[in-house]
Amino acid sequence: MKDFARSDSPEVQRQLDRLAALSLPQGRFGLDTIRALSARLGSPQNSLPPIFHVAGTNGKGSTCAYLRAMLEAQGLTVHAATKPHLVRYNERIRIAGKLITDSHLASLLEEVLDTSKDLGPSFFEVTTAAMFLAFARESADACVIETGLGGRFDATNILRHPAAIGIATLGIDHESFLLRPEEGTPPDPLARIAFEKGGIIKPGSPVCTLSYPEQAEFQIERAAAMTGSPLHMRGRDWDCTSVGVIEYSDRHGSLSLPLPTFLPGLHQIENAALAVAMLRHQDRVSVSAEAMARGIEQTRWPARLQLLAEGPLTRYATGRMVWLDGGHNPDAGRAIAEHFRDQRLHLIIGMLANKDPRAVVAPLNDSIARLQVVSVPGQDSHPPEAFGPAATAAATIEEALANLPPDGLPVLIAGSLYLAGEVLKANDEIPD
Repeated sequence: MKDFARSDSPEVQRQLDRLAALSLPQGRFGLDTIRALSARLGSPQNSLPPIFHVAGTNGKGSTCAYLRAMLEAQGLTVHAATKPHLVRYNERIRIAGKLITDSHLASLLEEVLDTSKDLGPSFFEVTTAAMFLAFARESADACVIETGLGGRFDATNILRHPAAIGIATLGIDHESFLLRPEEGTPPDPLARIAFEKGGIIKPGSPVCTLSYPEQAEFQIERAAAMTGSPLHMRGRDWDCTSVGVIEYSDRHGSLSLPLPTFLPGLHQIENAALAVAMLRHQDRVSVSAEAMARGIEQTRWPARLQLLAEGPLTRYATGRMVWLDGGHNPDAGRAIAEHFRDQRLHLIIGMLANKDPRAVVAPLNDSIARLQVVSVPGQDSHPPEAFGPAATAAATIEEALANLPPDGLPVLIAGSLYLAGEVLKANDEIPD
């Protein structure tokens, strides 16, 4: 768990070191431990303002970012919990619009760790409980909460009666956890993923989704039917198109909304529209069309097709555009490739050894002018040969950028959110 131990604050680092010693006991799945821990803390998850709970393989973090921006554009105060962090753990918990402070974070983690010593909790159970405590102790108008892996057994899934539930893109990722053999689960991989994500659906809470292949849609429909939850799927109950603007429509009417300013790509239009659908199909919080539009224009979400600013790292690129994306699975690879369609670019990639090295490279294959491979600091990474005979090694991102020929082509750095965090830190673009 060394990748979680990131803080310049000694008091936070002491608690992160304690967290690093935790692991999920082999073979233990379920919500019993997080429920027991939460009960000891007074069940803070039951004292939160209206909750927007989002799951998905890709796009859930961006959807949460759009939701927060739209709610804040309405003048509301918003708690937000997203994951993973890129540079500092504090990025995971935003209280009433501001990142949690070091002293507050250290105090919360210490409290939860001390309370849970005999329960044997996991890293994620402790940090989720700390997030619930933080949100319950300070007032706000709404909460936006992203799931971690899956949904059914995610620690956030002890939430009750969300104002709205969103399910973003579905794809194959984290196979060892989400596709592990279990009696009574769907045999088809994508249907199983949908089954796991649909596990966050709660009785009576409206559910908004994108459109999926038939076997995946069936699992979402089944979960909604079993809980009596209103289901609103793209293509059936709401839809969106984009030609210069986002044209959104549902049973409430139509909206013309601006394209995202800082998050390029067709997939981001879908994520923005999913956030709009969630707000329009619930009745706990009122958000105007004008606030939705302002929110879309203002949303930022680092390391998702982010165009890096001039900084200590990008100066090695000699004036060319440098893009950063933490995508590392096939669905993310296809979204990246769609953005760079009909363009030539240089790809610098670093990918964890437990990820498919073809996920990003294969969709981009026809666009890649030069492919360089770097290691992901502190992680087991794929070597250059895993990416094919054209791949070459570079010791660092700086070296890879300096190696580029003087052709002016843009650069994409991709393959890992851990690598993305190192890039942002090196370029003095720390998320805030």
